[in-house]
Amino acid sequence: MKIVRFRTNARTGYGVVKDDGIIEPTDGFLQKYPDLQSVLVPDGLEDLERDVSGRPPMIRLDEVRLMPPLAVDNKVTCVGINYRKKYPAEGVPPEPDHIILFAKHHDAIVGHEEKLERPRGKAAETFDYEGEITLVIGQGGRHIPRERAMEHIAGFTILDDGSVRGWQKHSLHAGKNFARSGGCGPWIVTADEIEDVSKMKLTTRVNDEVRQQTDVGQMIFPLDKLIAYISDFTPLNPGDLIATGSPEGAGGSFSPPKFLNSGDEIEITVSGVGTLRNVVE
Repeated sequence: MKIVRFRTNARTGYGVVKDDGIIEPTDGFLQKYPDLQSVLVPDGLEDLERDVSGRPPMIRLDEVRLMPPLAVDNKVTCVGINYRKKYPAEGVPPEPDHIILFAKHHDAIVGHEEKLERPRGKAAETFDYEGEITLVIGQGGRHIPRERAMEHIAGFTILDDGSVRGWQKHSLHAGKNFARSGGCGPWIVTADEIEDVSKMKLTTRVNDEVRQQTDVGQMIFPLDKLIAYISDFTPLNPGDLIATGSPEGAGGSFSPPKFLNSGDEIEITVSGVGTLRNVVE
């Protein structure tokens, strides 16, 4: 299933994408599963599939605003340096001994087709993109053993880890959390739809120019290790996102750099998931 959060003029909801429309859950279903976060557990996903089965879409995708697929109390944890690359400008760093993590604020993220906000002043000179395959947690847990970690994935989505490289030199947190600097979406594709997770591919294009290409097999720290490691220090809850890192090809890795300007279009495609698209305002 493709599960999407959306907003109309009157309300916010979630549903399953079919063709060019959205099938919303029935009223009875919503009493048990009132939001996307509550439905991402294994039984919830099975119940949702039964609830929408055989029913036609009720709303067209082009009639709604797609929202990032996470609830207000979900965490967004991002992995740094999970591919071998220049980062972000001079030289090639050594492969990290430990997983590097940072957090993303919700107001740093917009939905599919929403405008990104180019920073003001000097920060605008180093505004960058990073395409990332992103895990969506289903069954939550703490101290999740690595051999069971993949069972905790409800599905996959896409993140553009928008970055201001100049401010990253002040602090990683600041450079990664400019308001409306990155996108997430367009939806969650449930894990059962992905035939072989190890072969998932990512491609990032800016104004139709391919900038990044990789696959899950190129990661330094694999998906199961990321889940186990993160759950050792913080509980993972249904709907939490884990952005798994970005490969070579961000704007700051070019010489001269190819940072983002107003009007630039970023398209990030993940095989089996779809394409996240945003334009810099």
